Amino acid sequence: MLPRAKKRFGQHFLTDRHYIARIISAIAPQPDDVLVEIGPGPGAITEPLIERLDHLHAVEVDRDLASALRMRFPQDKLTLHEADVLAFDFSVLGPRFRAVGNLPYNISTPFLFHLGTFADQLIDGTFMLQKEVVDRMVAAPDSAAYGRLSVMLQYRFEMKRMFDVPPGAFTPPPKVDSAIVRMVPLPANRLRAVNEERFAHFVSAGFGQRRKTLGNTLKPYLSADVIASLGIDPKRRAETLSVAEFVTLADYAAS
Repeated sequence: MLPRAKKRFGQHFLTDRHYIARIISAIAPQPDDVLVEIGPGPGAITEPLIERLDHLHAVEVDRDLASALRMRFPQDKLTLHEADVLAFDFSVLGPRFRAVGNLPYNISTPFLFHLGTFADQLIDGTFMLQKEVVDRMVAAPDSAAYGRLSVMLQYRFEMKRMFDVPPGAFTPPPKVDSAIVRMVPLPANRLRAVNEERFAHFVSAGFGQRRKTLGNTLKPYLSADVIASLGIDPKRRAETLSVAEFVTLADYAAS
């Protein structure tokens, strides 16, 4: 019997066996993987993961669900971290780990930014999120879904949309479609900004007023003439810029 979903945690429990199997197949867990599940809930994905892994870590904020998981799975198979994942220190998992989870829609974006701070330790992440969020994560420049989230994640990760999951696969059904996305950190020789805080600030400023041109949104930092000298038309909008172009602008301002 499923526990009662709690609205304050944005809980929607995956119950469809077909999609559970597809997700496990997409993750392709290996016995010796150091893998952490975010928000295991009642254990729909936890159980098949434990069957394939020597050991599983999980982060669960709901005390009732955490208690039920402890009773269900032995400690030698499951280490349960009862914590808010937005404050969880993933470094306790060791130098290299994988992450999976059905992310509550109300924390998905802040969680992705938090996870990004551990990109150097992350092997890969396979997550289920609101379809609209996944659309933004994988969006290409000059598309409606392309924005701050797209740039900041694609700066650190290779993004791949896997497949969609309909509302009927959950109990209770959410009012939106979901999708599975895989995030793989880019290699050590990836493009890096000279000052990553300045890069993040430029991305935020650029998308702060989407309808305005770069000449206006970045005016406090770079003149239109300087932007043009870097090979970027100041009449363009932020949504048309690649990650590399944002790095170029931020690097010049940081120099």
